[in-house]
Amino acid sequence: MQAHSRIPKLSDTTFDGALLWFSELQCSGLLFHPEDDPADILLGRTNDRLFSEREIAEVRFLINELEERIGHEQVIKAAYPIFMKAFGIQVDA
Repeated sequence: MQAHSRIPKLSDTTFDGALLWFSELQCSGLLFHPEDDPADILLGRTNDRLFSEREIAEVRFLINELEERIGHEQVIKAAYPIFMKAFGIQVDA
């Protein structure tokens, strides 16, 4: 069982902070869609949860903090270019 969290720290609750946070999640192999419940995300190879209980609570808290500060739509917009890059699709800046 994990003793520490793998979730990156959120530098600030701005659009740029969200963009950086999603990028750090992607680099750590932990990228998820912010509309998905982190408790429902499973590893395809093993069907185990991606996040520990502690990490699930942390991710839920951070997403809530971002949505309260910048709004749901801006959180989705911050995640979008990171998802596109993860799938190998270049988006216009």
